Amino acid sequence: MRIVVTGCSGQIATALQQRGAQSEHQIIAVGRPRLDLAWPKTVAGVLTAARPDIIVSAAAYTAVDKAETDRDSAFAINADGAAAIAATAARLGVPLIHLSTDYVFDGSKSGPYLESDLPAPINVYGESKLAGEQRVVALTANHVILRLSWVYSPFGNNFVRTMLRLAEDRETVRVVADQIGRPSSAFDIADAVISIAERLGAEPERAPRGLFHLSGAGETSWAGFAEAIFTGLRARGGRGVTVVPIPATDYPLPAARPANSVLCGDKLFAAYGLTLPSWRGSLSVCLERLIPSRDGAATKIPSEERPL
Repeated sequence: MRIVVTGCSGQIATALQQRGAQSEHQIIAVGRPRLDLAWPKTVAGVLTAARPDIIVSAAAYTAVDKAETDRDSAFAINADGAAAIAATAARLGVPLIHLSTDYVFDGSKSGPYLESDLPAPINVYGESKLAGEQRVVALTANHVILRLSWVYSPFGNNFVRTMLRLAEDRETVRVVADQIGRPSSAFDIADAVISIAERLGAEPERAPRGLFHLSGAGETSWAGFAEAIFTGLRARGGRGVTVVPIPATDYPLPAARPANSVLCGDKLFAAYGLTLPSWRGSLSVCLERLIPSRDGAATKIPSEERPL
């Protein structure tokens, strides 16, 4: 199966390429400069030339805070770019797996969010991703939309790598404790995406389509996530770091974040039999790659990476 992924260096695209190297499938990543979602006219030709059996729409504008003052770019990539991908998938007659976000919700619900809950994004990034979902639905019925949350991996810009960088020269780190969610490993997500792609390929008429939530098992706050990261760092010979829990009001950012980002994955499990592993176990696997030494010195974490 030829699985064509938009984006080359993002977390999910990178994880898919690494998983693909271990599978019988061809994972073909296409991205800038040849395919640039900021210029939707580049999409159709590149995707068509790649001869996909399935397209995974993984590239996105993910600079959440920058989007507040860069609305046009966020919507050009996350809405117009998504539309160009969906239109091409429809013309080619192939399924589309489109990746979205928990930030389509405002975070005011007291329990896990269902696919049937009304989206109400509170930042421009969430608005642009919701617009992308809507464009996909309008342009092709042959789609699976996966909303993800708190994605982390050994590469790219993510919370785990940020905490490890801070741990290199700090003894305490202040971390928001009143926002909760489900951390999700990019590799676990990649495995699920490949499983869904296999089902779509094997049962083109019967495989479920529609909107689904996909996130790691278990929930925590950003402060709890940081505690687990630093515990793993200490267990691997790294220095001790103390987490100081703070309210989100003490760490103001340009873009508001939902207080509750917990996604319920029951619908995906019922449709595909898929559930992601515990985020704590997957975090341990991630840390093994980021902190390979046992001599008391953590691996230096580069500060400049392109986001998902």
